[in-house]
Amino acid sequence: MKVKIVECPRDAMQGIDNQILTLDKVEYINALLACNFDILDCGSFVSARAIPQMADTKEVLSLINSSENTKLLVIVPNERGAKEAAKFENISFIGFPFSVSQNFQKRNTNKSCEEAFETLMAINNIAQNANKETVAYISMCFGNPYNEYWSVDLVKEWVEKIVDIGITTISLSDTIGVATPSVIKELFSKLISAFPQIEFGAHFHTRPDNWEQNIEAAFEAGCRRFDGAILGLGGCPMAQDGLTGNLPTENLLSFLEQKQATTTVSMPHFARAIQLARKIF
Repeated sequence: MKVKIVECPRDAMQGIDNQILTLDKVEYINALLACNFDILDCGSFVSARAIPQMADTKEVLSLINSSENTKLLVIVPNERGAKEAAKFENISFIGFPFSVSQNFQKRNTNKSCEEAFETLMAINNIAQNANKETVAYISMCFGNPYNEYWSVDLVKEWVEKIVDIGITTISLSDTIGVATPSVIKELFSKLISAFPQIEFGAHFHTRPDNWEQNIEAAFEAGCRRFDGAILGLGGCPMAQDGLTGNLPTENLLSFLEQKQATTTVSMPHFARAIQLARKIF
């Protein structure tokens, strides 16, 4: 069976305090393009004040190699960012971080969930007019640390609204590393069954002691799209746990090999990308 891999250098880079040189980013993303991943989450059109590391996204996108096999995705927080992303022919996907938590949505985009959904609709219109696809990232969908109401049914209600506006790719995000295998399995099982036309992905922020059980739960529930970052770099700073980072892509690929699942990743090129990641980061 085929599994789609989304490599996330943007998520790996954005929280690093020391500015990574633009040419180093270009070299790293070119190395990742050579790996033949399905998709690269490679940048973000966001305020340079909010995330200084992403200030050179336009320049990076203009300098990286083209690829026939790997599609590019960028994250945007608002319509202005979507309009900037729409100008680039080499971008195929525009991602928006939506949250089922009012508290987290306010912290992340200074909007309520309802306001953020309006923004998502506008971004989707911009993407469609530019022949690009919108990816909705649903954060806090595996639990809520803010004492707000949370349930699998709440997530399902928001998914239904997102599906109704024509979005066909939805990534379920364990933003702060609180997901458990039972919740993961229940959520993916219910959503995949209810919305068979939608591609659901898993964007896990994990610890060294829970990454495998979380992938296993999603995989067994039918998830065939996973985000990762080489060496587990990045993650959400709000997790307040130094061990919680992105799902290490090398662990993901090892797991999928055991399951006899197929990917498009070139392992010799992947080995070089890991070496480069150790050097740059």
